[in-house]
Amino acid sequence: MVKLHLGCGKRDFGEDWFNVDIAAYPHIQWQDVTRLPFEDKCVDIIYSSHLIAYFDREEILPIFKEWKRVLKHGGILRLATPDWEALRKLSNPLLGPMYGKMGLIYHKTVYDFIGLAKILYESGFTNVYRYNHLKTDHAQFDDHSAAYYEGVLISLNIECHA
Repeated sequence: MVKLHLGCGKRDFGEDWFNVDIAAYPHIQWQDVTRLPFEDKCVDIIYSSHLIAYFDREEILPIFKEWKRVLKHGGILRLATPDWEALRKLSNPLLGPMYGKMGLIYHKTVYDFIGLAKILYESGFTNVYRYNHLKTDHAQFDDHSAAYYEGVLISLNIECHA
């Protein structure tokens, strides 16, 4: 099974995962999430937690199409990103997920379920739904997909299929 962890940062899910991130940690095998070094339709699952917010909305459609290119028919794309619907309803402002900074780059956008689902469908993905972050094979890793604030899950966790 071929599994990609895109935007993994310091989180190493283990030898079963191919790790992609611009950072220079020892477990990272490739640094460009926009051009993947894989043949068409050879990947089973792509997981990316809190990465897509660093790209403009105009940039994300071609990126999703690239990710779909490498996924097998029926392959899984699992995303986590700050959830605009949850964030906007909080009683205390929480700007980090909306304007987060990693090194020299900042979040450029935030999504709600309907908006992100629309982009995923436009990219050719199907069966877009929310997934339970506690029921994944990477649930034991603290990667922001389980980010709660004031008792509210503030991560939009979406899964879909190629």
